[in-house]
Amino acid sequence: METFAVAGLPEIRAGDDLAALVGERVDFEEGDVLCVASTVVSKAEGRKADLSAFPPSGRAEAIAARLESVTGDPKDPRFAQAVIEESKALLTEAPFLLAATRFGHITVNAGIDRSNVPGADLLLLPEDPSASAEHLSETLDVPVVVTDTSGRPFRYGQRGVAIGWASLPAARDWRGESDRDGRELGVTVQAVVDELAATANLVAGEGGGGTPAVVVRGWAFGDHAGSDDLFRREEDDVVREALEEWAFDG
Repeated sequence: METFAVAGLPEIRAGDDLAALVGERVDFEEGDVLCVASTVVSKAEGRKADLSAFPPSGRAEAIAARLESVTGDPKDPRFAQAVIEESKALLTEAPFLLAATRFGHITVNAGIDRSNVPGADLLLLPEDPSASAEHLSETLDVPVVVTDTSGRPFRYGQRGVAIGWASLPAARDWRGESDRDGRELGVTVQAVVDELAATANLVAGEGGGGTPAVVVRGWAFGDHAGSDDLFRREEDDVVREALEEWAFDG
């Protein structure tokens, strides 16, 4: 398998044809997967915003004050309001904002970015990352994964994850297949779009590298059943249920 960044992409602006910009720089081959950072998808879709667009509600004022008392750092209630408006629900309001997005992803601050956003205060996630991936996939005739970076429970650090995908299943299902000793696998479902996103993130990097699109070449889904289940349903998510009953007392 080979993984390489798409070189020479310009700073993406609202209305730019991201598919054309990538397609001009890559000769895609059968079996390629294109992984694209959500930041450039959001920029092309005009998802930059200023804090002034989010006048704070009483709830946002209270959240900001609570976070400031917990962390000791100043907190802007307008940012808290932006997180509220970009979320379907807040699972925690302290010691940080853990939000469920409208498309199913759960992440800190609803995935709102404050870095690499020239000319604006904030960059919001795409409204529908899978629809964004579908558009790119149809135009470029290649499977697409829209990626973001996210922290992980029980571990330090961030890694790449998929927040949208098109023209490939989210997971490959090994259940019913056998291990080397002939035992049938009963629970193994591999989240391949997350693994592709993490692989791409190793090449794209973080910060100011300017390489938000990565091609994974030579990867094959294989002869497995596929599934688009990635985000857990609320009724099956015991961690979410526990968080909803938990209150931070710091």
